[in-house]
Amino acid sequence: MAQPQITPPSPYATGLTGRCPRCGEGKLFDGYLKLKPRCAACGLDFAFADSADGPAVFIMLIAGFFVLGLALYVEIAYTPPIWLHLLLWLPLALVACLGLLRPMKGLAVALQYAHKAEEGRLKK
Repeated sequence: MAQPQITPPSPYATGLTGRCPRCGEGKLFDGYLKLKPRCAACGLDFAFADSADGPAVFIMLIAGFFVLGLALYVEIAYTPPIWLHLLLWLPLALVACLGLLRPMKGLAVALQYAHKAEEGRLKK
């Protein structure tokens, strides 16, 4: 009797929630950004994962576009003093960047697993 094929979890769902890209159950992170050595549920070794600065670059572009767009709109529409700009946009930029960093790093690791990035590294 043939065993049913198990479909792997979505790399987007597992990456954005910080779960193991193979089983979707174990946690990916040990702390805020540090990866665990392996999955506690299925034993997947996370040594293949090297997201480098990719997530940070995308976040700076996305958050910078959003915050700068809002700041320019407020400046043109209301012309507030500079201290009000600093009071509004610096905390928003900080929250946006730090809030997106962990999900984007998890997504980068999950997509590396889904596209078998570890196999390419091992062939060298």
